[in-house]
Amino acid sequence: MMKKLTAGLLCAAALLAGCAGGSGDDKAAKAEKENTGDKQTFTVGFDAEFPPYGYKDENGEYTGFDLELAQAVADMESWELVKQPIDWDAKDMELSSGTIDCIWNGFTMDGREDQYTFSTPYIDNSQVFVVPADSDVKTAEDLAGKNVGVQKDSSALAALESEDHKSLMDSFANLTQYADYNTAMMDLEAGGLDAVAMDVGVADYQLASREGEFRKLEKPLASEVYAIGFLKGNDELKDKVQEDVYKLYDDGTVDKIADKYGLKDFLVIDKYRADKAD
Repeated sequence: MMKKLTAGLLCAAALLAGCAGGSGDDKAAKAEKENTGDKQTFTVGFDAEFPPYGYKDENGEYTGFDLELAQAVADMESWELVKQPIDWDAKDMELSSGTIDCIWNGFTMDGREDQYTFSTPYIDNSQVFVVPADSDVKTAEDLAGKNVGVQKDSSALAALESEDHKSLMDSFANLTQYADYNTAMMDLEAGGLDAVAMDVGVADYQLASREGEFRKLEKPLASEVYAIGFLKGNDELKDKVQEDVYKLYDDGTVDKIADKYGLKDFLVIDKYRADKAD
């Protein structure tokens, strides 16, 4: 359901159904409703260690391309945006339980089309290997016998475990799974890893923030697209958010936010949008 009801509204619904009221709890709920103005919340689940899409900045605030775009949508609808950090491997539980309204944080659509109700894609993304700048590794095949890192339940991991790349993965000395890419990059920097497989947008951000320390292998591991994931069947909320994203794209807001995070070249909204005029 798109609208999260306050305790006061829930009580009102119960009274209409014949539930007895008038308790102290009911009065408190009514006061809460009056104080909040019954503003609808829009709760976005995201990985707080996934820059430039979602992360904590130097001021301790959650920010990133996806979160700024979600905020723009919330502002259009007069919703209160709730930025909900989640464990990425628990995202399905968070969505199915109703803790979050959507997964909006560099969420790969490919291979998951039947598991969620998705928006149309908005970012083109590839999986790449990042290695130290002075590494002798030039191609993925050079990683045989090397220590490689990847994020748990990530697209890079799915690509490595696929039939297309299983032999490559089996050639590694070790494949270590991390809760987040920042930790993996710290291990790469410390020499505990020889390479990290990750999303190209994240890789570009890491390379820019550690100028000269790392480089990407030229050939991508796999290609994919990002989309906003909603609970299967929640077309009402998906359609509303999708409509707003298109409007924000048309008025230049998406381009502006993407440019801020170095992602403008990866935008594919115009390519996939369903309402584009013939």
